[in-house]
Amino acid sequence: MSIPNIWHLRRVAETASKACYICYKPSSSVLITPDSKDYFYVCPGHLKDPGFGSPIINEAEVAAKKKKEEMDREIERVKKEYEEKQKKKKAKDKAKAEEKDSKIDEKGDKAAEKATVDKARHLRSCWKIGY
Repeated sequence: MSIPNIWHLRRVAETASKACYICYKPSSSVLITPDSKDYFYVCPGHLKDPGFGSPIINEAEVAAKKKKEEMDREIERVKKEYEEKQKKKKAKDKAKAEEKDSKIDEKGDKAAEKATVDKARHLRSCWKIGY
């Protein structure tokens, strides 16, 4: 019976760390077989060594992760565009409201002026009649 040369990296608590199989330093990294029958402790430094072993890269996971990152960037870009449009729309609405208020003020000024003129005419006519 042979053991497959596939190992999974597991982490254990620092209190449960044991000596590295290679250098005997305390390590919390454990390489274990998929069926959990065999294991050995190894330092993180040894895991980075290209001569020691190489990770199995799942292409589907990498592609899914890349696609998710692209989608997140696209969502952020669309959100920013939407916020900019909303800011422009608010500024435009505010400008229209100010313009409308200024027109109302002008109309109100004209109405007030007309009322003053009418009142003055009325007072003049009252003086002429002799009230």
